[in-house]
Amino acid sequence: MKNRIFLLYGGKSAEHDVSLSTARAVSHALDFSKYDVTPVFITPQGEWRPGPLLAGPAEQVTDLLIGEAGTSAPARLADGIGALADEAPGQPVVIPLLHGPNGEDGTVQGLLEVMDLPYVGNGVLASAAGMDKVVMKQLFGSVGLNQVPFVHFIRSEWESDRDVILAKVEARLSWPVFVKPANLGSSVGISRATDRVSLIRAIGEALRYDRKVIIEQGVDGREIEMGLLGNDDPKCSVIGEISSASEFYDYESKYQDGNTVLTIPAEIPEPAVTEMERMAKAAFKVLDCSGLVRADFFLTKDNEVLINEVNTMPGFTPTSMFPLLWQHTGMTYPELIEELIRLALERHAEKQSLNTDRN
Repeated sequence: MKNRIFLLYGGKSAEHDVSLSTARAVSHALDFSKYDVTPVFITPQGEWRPGPLLAGPAEQVTDLLIGEAGTSAPARLADGIGALADEAPGQPVVIPLLHGPNGEDGTVQGLLEVMDLPYVGNGVLASAAGMDKVVMKQLFGSVGLNQVPFVHFIRSEWESDRDVILAKVEARLSWPVFVKPANLGSSVGISRATDRVSLIRAIGEALRYDRKVIIEQGVDGREIEMGLLGNDDPKCSVIGEISSASEFYDYESKYQDGNTVLTIPAEIPEPAVTEMERMAKAAFKVLDCSGLVRADFFLTKDNEVLINEVNTMPGFTPTSMFPLLWQHTGMTYPELIEELIRLALERHAEKQSLNTDRN
């Protein structure tokens, strides 16, 4: 008896192509003798296209581009998935492989909660808070996590009080600064600014992708990442370091130019590793995370640790940092996916044990 796996991928997001690569990689790691795998492709326009069962792993990304037939109504898709799930002889599990808004931000997670389906990864709150860099950093601050200073604002504030915002940035931060859309990942829309002119240009770029912008103090330090895996008691992977020939680790550095070096495990002092583990677990818990998280840090020349952010749906191809961190910790890519499915079922079972009435 096979369990049913639903792969959700694509999405109405600037990170659509990253999601497709992730879905292809996951399809190669799934055991098709154990699972029936149903692909659900979400187009860049937001149309949901469930496809027939996969006969085996997708050889090319194009194999996952479900054709023109489909429905653009998520509610109707939910009915369809629900019906397929009811027909499946084993327990269905949804694996959302969506990066960015309309997928990683709690929206799809909320749909799956309403459908009462187990799904891999973080829940509604953690996904939403983890996507919004401002909310995330405010929560980090509530538990005293060391992080860089930042300024944030929304589009209407920029349009009405541009001079006030520029003055605030120059008063609170020093050059260089990094300007980011608050609700996006994969370094899309991020720019480095070294003066007021480049700052204004960078804000315009960030506002192309989001109505909220965050500006962070630049740090002269090493970029260190750590994976977390679990529900209530997450485990930490070994640490990895990112080195790039670019000015910063932008989208091209991550996915296109091939000039990025990942060093795993990274050589840093043991006290710094211990502090990163403490901070990563604190961040995981204050956001109420579950399943998986990648925590990103800066390590200064004085060995000061600052948490930058957590990613609740990190890049997940076999060459992405998160799977590589766990590979060096002793867990293969297929084993990692199996563990995430187990954690999803564990969390779902706990929710099923809760009372839904007053009796």
